[in-house]
Amino acid sequence: MSELVVFATLAVSTGIAAFMQGAIGIGFALIVAPVMGFLRPDLLPVALLVLMLPLNLYVALREREAIDWRGTAWIGVGRLPGTFVGLGILLIMSTNGLNQLIGASTVIAVLAALFAPVFRPRAGACASVGLVTGVTETATGVGGPPLALLYQHRPGPELRSTIACCFLVGELVSLAILAAAGKVQPDQLMWSLYLLVPLLLGSVASRVMHQRLDARRLRQGVLMFALVSGVVLMIPR
Repeated sequence: MSELVVFATLAVSTGIAAFMQGAIGIGFALIVAPVMGFLRPDLLPVALLVLMLPLNLYVALREREAIDWRGTAWIGVGRLPGTFVGLGILLIMSTNGLNQLIGASTVIAVLAALFAPVFRPRAGACASVGLVTGVTETATGVGGPPLALLYQHRPGPELRSTIACCFLVGELVSLAILAAAGKVQPDQLMWSLYLLVPLLLGSVASRVMHQRLDARRLRQGVLMFALVSGVVLMIPR
């Protein structure tokens, strides 16, 4: 496959994913990671993490009044040790095996969420989700499903802004640790720069929809994306 076709496919995927992330709070890594994994697996997870920095900064600032700062702090507490575990897994486990494990866990989590009672995120649950997210996002770039399931019953602005804030802090930590371990390469950073324009276009377009999606439809979107990503990650490559 030519580099032009690869770039065009990744650019379209990035634009659509940025739109979905900005509109419902998740979706970017769930869309881009499988596509990037099939076409350019060498770009993961660094290029994906770098691309998510401006996107999540934009979403967090757009609805900053709704951020759950207490939940964000507890997620951060769990995230730090999880990041080191994720780095260890990245060094010793094949991407295919890790993706299948994450995919199966995500599908199970979605099925459980369909029958879970409405609850407010507590300190223990936030720290546990932070640990899982630190592991999965550092190892593969995908960390959305656990956070989305944690906040699925919260109002749309709180879900979107809190997840974006958690991602932003966590991505900076993951990238710093990956860089210290020598896992950040110039080619990964260049591809992130190439894909910045479709990322920005999708982010701006999301302003049209983010105020219209909430409550039941928002929750359905969260569960649908989590389920699809889990199934995709389980496919051997």
